[in-house]
Amino acid sequence: MNPKISDLLARIQQMELEIEQEMKRKRAELQADFEETRVRFEREVLEQQRRFKTGLISYLLTANWLSVLTAPVIYALLLPMLLLDVSITVYQQICFRAYGIPRVKRGDYFVYDRAHLAYLNLIEKINCAYCSYGNGLMAYGREVVARTEQYWCPIKHARKIMAAHPYYTGFVDFGDAQSYKDELENLRAELTKLK
Repeated sequence: MNPKISDLLARIQQMELEIEQEMKRKRAELQADFEETRVRFEREVLEQQRRFKTGLISYLLTANWLSVLTAPVIYALLLPMLLLDVSITVYQQICFRAYGIPRVKRGDYFVYDRAHLAYLNLIEKINCAYCSYGNGLMAYGREVVARTEQYWCPIKHARKIMAAHPYYTGFVDFGDAQSYKDELENLRAELTKLK
């Protein structure tokens, strides 16, 4: 890989670490105890959060009528998302085993911690769970497809793509046939090192 690009990627990783440290500092400021899979707030913080909670009746009576009308359209996507989830899981269980690619741990991509927020009512918590599932599913699917792309077609596109996955920067340049032939097996081998 180009040394300049390697340096830039290292700087990006450093900035991501700094962002995570700042987020940890902010969470500590909120007096929340974040464990592996649970969140606990101090009693005073929970009491403060509860003061901001909107009751269900009030929430429904003050709801934007367009939100109410479009809710069935939004939630109609749940079935296709569930089918996509099952399809991705079956796909990687079969194909990744066949190619020797480490399988993506599905549970790493789905986070449902917003249910611990005392200022959300039941409808808001359901909405948050729906969005968490949808975003988790897209991230899970993206990781499976990214590993598939690295195995079968690790070539950069000719034009800029939006929000490239993390493996993309290591792909060979568009039009560089020699590098593709030289690097394909190395890029496949890198996949086997993933956890």
